[in-house]
Amino acid sequence: MRRGDRLFELIEVLRRSRQPISAEVIGEQLEVSKRTVYRDIAALMAQNVPIHGEAGIGYVLEPGFHMPPLMLTPDEIEAAVLGAQWVATRGEPELANAAANLISKLEAIAPSGSETFFDAPSTNVAPVEPPKEGLDSSRIRTAIRNRNKIWISYRDDKGSTSERTIWPLLLGYRDAGRIIAAWCELRSAFRYFRTERINAANVLPDRIPQRMDLLRAEWQKAMASEREKYMAPTAVARQEER
Repeated sequence: MRRGDRLFELIEVLRRSRQPISAEVIGEQLEVSKRTVYRDIAALMAQNVPIHGEAGIGYVLEPGFHMPPLMLTPDEIEAAVLGAQWVATRGEPELANAAANLISKLEAIAPSGSETFFDAPSTNVAPVEPPKEGLDSSRIRTAIRNRNKIWISYRDDKGSTSERTIWPLLLGYRDAGRIIAAWCELRSAFRYFRTERINAANVLPDRIPQRMDLLRAEWQKAMASEREKYMAPTAVARQEER
């Protein structure tokens, strides 16, 4: 559960309780530790959420508290619409539909008088040809969420083909195509793979044997090392698997 969702759920737990509720009980309902509950309570109180109580006794939410409505500035609306337009023109069908739904939801909650931001936006994104892929991007995203390994047959820039198993970490969207950041079992290193160079692929039932947050931290550290080593914007291109 994302932290923002967890904070919202924590408020709902307090709202439902008619008496002080302990951090232990809250933690059991949210499936987190008491220490996490203490941190979340402190964060909410710092945002002026009227929570009363203390560790060891219990917490209560002041009656009558309501979550503030979502307020969007004109710049925030334009940024959200522009981002959704980009996804709608470059994402696979599932993401494109989600982007269209997002715009509809934003329009529904936007302040009165904001209709022109949606009917006649001042920004636009030029459409592009959808990239050819050896593995549908929606399956890649699902594999990342579920921590599944992927077997691929990959063609490098010289036309040589190799087979390997990768641990996908991130799917990067570009105007000209998409790139998978992954740990490569064959090379025992982090690599980038362009989806249009995947000849064949199969999402495996095997799970990635490491926590994703730790694996991503290792990847970010490796990328930082590469940037320091090359000190040039071609670092990603140089690291693309050959």
